[in-house]
Amino acid sequence: MTVVKSRTFREKQGKILLEGRRLIADALKAGAVPKMFFFSRLDYLKELPADKLKGVRLVKVKFEEIKEWSDLVTPQGIMGIFAKPDHVKMTFPATQLRHSLPLLLICDNLRDPGNLGTILRSAAGAGCSKVLLTKGCVDPWEPKVLRAGMGAHFQVPIINNLDWETVPKYLPDDTRVYVADNCGLYTQAQKSNKASDHGWMCDQQLSKIHKYEEEEEEDLETGASKDWLPELEVQSYDLDWSEAPAAVVIGGETHGLSLESLQLAESTGGKRLLIPVVPGVDSLNSAMAASILLFEGRRQLRLRAEHLSRDRS
Repeated sequence: MTVVKSRTFREKQGKILLEGRRLIADALKAGAVPKMFFFSRLDYLKELPADKLKGVRLVKVKFEEIKEWSDLVTPQGIMGIFAKPDHVKMTFPATQLRHSLPLLLICDNLRDPGNLGTILRSAAGAGCSKVLLTKGCVDPWEPKVLRAGMGAHFQVPIINNLDWETVPKYLPDDTRVYVADNCGLYTQAQKSNKASDHGWMCDQQLSKIHKYEEEEEEDLETGASKDWLPELEVQSYDLDWSEAPAAVVIGGETHGLSLESLQLAESTGGKRLLIPVVPGVDSLNSAMAASILLFEGRRQLRLRAEHLSRDRS
């Protein structure tokens, strides 16, 4: 049980660990393939669909053992090892699919399990059609992420461990990519060649800016030239930005947005979305920022659909 909780095991063996009757039931309903169940009472198995248990190894153990293995404050007496779900083969809830919107979420360097789980839950609640995770993000199948996700893993397609070069392949045609501006106002770098001169960057962004500036200076010495920071317009998150299929990039609180995410946004005609906060407050929690932007995107898309419906009638 210790080994199965490790990311190395999950990636090499292609298996995940699920705990609790509701999460296991959601996984089975979505088509996840069970391999083994550990349970302390036979009643817990009877709550699961019998046809899904064929060919599955069933192991009865003492509740004390499950309690020792469990990450839950109140263990539920059943744990299951499943084949790692493939989003292409999953059967997502019909209600979820019916309310799905042309709105995607891209997670960039999200390292906190609790934040990612909460973000996935918000993505499912907002009706996102897909969630993409780039390399550097925490494993979405880690127990802490699963616990915080509250079943969202089996409500919305999740594609993880992506290189930035492959991200566009998972976006619908004409998708515009927007980045969450969680460090306050950004200026157009080309105006002064030093965005930090304006004093609008948070500390983590300043460190990245200095890194990019140093790289640019090295390139100049060798005769090479490159744009060290993409030029992206800033707009308030509550102004209209979802007129086309839209993807929102949320960066991790420690590493912030990657240069690749800014370049992708620039190449698709996207912008920085600013969530204004009271002066003196550094930034919002990543999960909170994601929730605000996704539900604002949902509001805009629904409003647009209502206007189109009225125009046709």
